[in-house]
Formats: sequence, structure tokens, C-alpha cells
Amino acid sequence: MNIPRKHSGSDLTIFSEMSALAQQHNAINLSQGFPDYEIDGRLKKLLAKACDTNHNQYAPLQGNPLLIDNLASFNQNRTLPLSISKEEITIVPGATYAIYTALATILQPGDEVIVFDPCYDSYVPAIEMNGGKPIFVPLNEKFELNWLDLENAISDKTKAIIINSPNNPSGKIWSATAIDKFWNYIKDREIFIISDEVYDLLVYDDAVFYSALHHPEIRKRCFSIFSFGKMFHITGWKMGYIIACEALSTAFRRIHQYLTFCANAPAQQALAEYIEIFDPKENQKTMQSKRDFFLQLMQDSPFEIKSPAQGSYFQTMNFKNYQPNMSDKDFSVWLTIERKVATIPVSAFYHDQRNTGNIRFCFAKKEETLEQAAKNLRF
Repeated sequence: MNIPRKHSGSDLTIFSEMSALAQQHNAINLSQGFPDYEIDGRLKKLLAKACDTNHNQYAPLQGNPLLIDNLASFNQNRTLPLSISKEEITIVPGATYAIYTALATILQPGDEVIVFDPCYDSYVPAIEMNGGKPIFVPLNEKFELNWLDLENAISDKTKAIIINSPNNPSGKIWSATAIDKFWNYIKDREIFIISDEVYDLLVYDDAVFYSALHHPEIRKRCFSIFSFGKMFHITGWKMGYIIACEALSTAFRRIHQYLTFCANAPAQQALAEYIEIFDPKENQKTMQSKRDFFLQLMQDSPFEIKSPAQGSYFQTMNFKNYQPNMSDKDFSVWLTIERKVATIPVSAFYHDQRNTGNIRFCFAKKEETLEQAAKNLRF
């Protein structure tokens, strides 16, 4: 049966491919962005409690009212407060779903969406499946934006721009200054912003997370997307939330109600109660210690660390001092088979799959996992 493709993405994502290869060769999996340690036991108990207290039927379209209330309070209590109304929050089954649905909300066939290259691999298929055309703006070797490239990419067909901070794969974060400058390029055009902020709580070295929503004008045309999976290290729950002004939230829910209507009800109740006892500062401290521990372990390896990740679960490293003639994809496969450590080639995040000489490691792992991986990587 010949079914036409609706997107240019791979049939099997690089994350599935490398995780399967890791399992096949009994390798340590530092590829896909999920932890290998236990989640907070209190959260487990709250999920069981939610089932026991009959939170097992459909939740409201917008989400569990207690969860929405607590998210409004949580965002108000950030280091840099984010004031939002309850009407601006929608609970969703994961951030990838939220990005797709936000695009479905605004795109018409032929609309252009600017994405910064490299980018997370779901962006482009989501644009294409919703009838849009991706326009790629390259970042430089330091994963920084040339603003002239952005200016040149904007056209009368530009409907949206996707930004991502902290960034996957680079770990870079957008500063308040960068957001202000970004506004200058779009202020006179009707362009929507989809801001992927799933690693919002994981910023390091005393950095402060700055959301696109903190900008008073951008927030009027912005969908900001957050992930409980990354927030609480529960990636398998596939839970997240999206914040947008009331008009955009209403438009988003027009689509959302016909895709899934609501997210997992007992999980919503458990998350609502867990937010009341969750300590984001301790969470950030724990993740920075994992990043620092991994960087220390890798100091004697043949990999070049150009700069520590400013945020996220990930650290990129260059391997050209060791294998200058291999592509990053071939090197990642070789590393998995021969050194029993699975990583992600950074080329997977580029639309043209260009060889970068860089690979991405996930450091959201137990210390013993990172220690063994580092031992395997000392050639």
C-alpha cells in the first residue's frame, strides 16, 4: 500500500534508533533525554492516591482546576515572577503535542515558519503536517544567532517563529537582552511565537530563566510550552502545559478538544498536589551537580568541551581530536558498539543532516551510570 509521506522527517527518529542500538549492544544510554534514577517517592504515592480517590474519569478540557491554580501560583513565585491568569493555562499530554497543536491553531497551507537550525526534530514534521513550510535560519558553531540572517528570512509569508530556551541540543539560553532584540525584528509584523521552554527549571551557574512571556508585547502573540516530564523527571508520563493569552488559549482549545480533549486525569491530580511541596531550587541544584560531575569525569577524555551547558539535560562535545575522519553519525554508532556508550549525533538536529563533529550526551543519570560511561570513553 502506497501512502504518501506528509513530512520530511525520518521514519524512525534518531532517539529511537540510538536507544534501540544501545539496547542491542548493552551500551550505557546517554542518548535519549530521560533519567535512569527513581522519581520522587512522594509523587508515586500521590499518583496512587489520585486513583484511589477516584480521579479516573475525564478531566475538564482546560485541565484540573487545582493544577491550574497551583501553576499560576508556581509561575508567580519564580525567581523572575511570571504573572499569568488561570484562563491562560491549558494542560496537555506532553510538550511535543502542545507544539503540534499550537501550529495547527495558527497555520494555513503555505504559511512559513522560521526555525533555528539546529532544532529539536519534531518541529519540522509538525510544521509540514499542518501545511506550513519551514524556513531555516542557521546558528553559528557556538549555536548563536546572526540577527541579519533572521531579518533576511522574514517575509510576508512568515506566520510563526519557533524559539527554544534552554536549547536542545546546545544547552544555550536566551537572555532578556536577546528577547528584547528579537522583538525589534517582529514588532511591525503579525508573526506568532512558539516558545519551547521545557527545560525552564534547569538553568545553571546562577543564570535566571527568562521566558518569552516575560516580554509584555511578545506574550500577546506567544504560545509558551512547558513539560512536567522535564520538570519532575517523569518523561514517561507525557504531561505538560501551555501558556498563551486568553484569545490564543481559546483558539488552541478549539483544536485540542478534537485531538485528545484532555490529559491523564489521575496524573493531573497528582501533579497538582506535588507542586505544593516541590522545591525548584533543590531540583536545579541537583541537576547542576550532575552536569558538573559529568564534566569533571570527562576532563581526561579525548573530547573537547567548548562550553558547559547553560541549561537542559544535555552537554555537546566535539570528537574531532579523536576521530577527525568520521561523521558524527558514524562515530555515534561506533561509540555505541565499540565503547558501549550511546549518544546522539548533533547532525540529527539539522535539516540537511550536516556532519558537525559534535555529539550530545545526556547527563540526567545516576552517578554510577556517568562514572561507567566516562570510564568507557577514556580511549
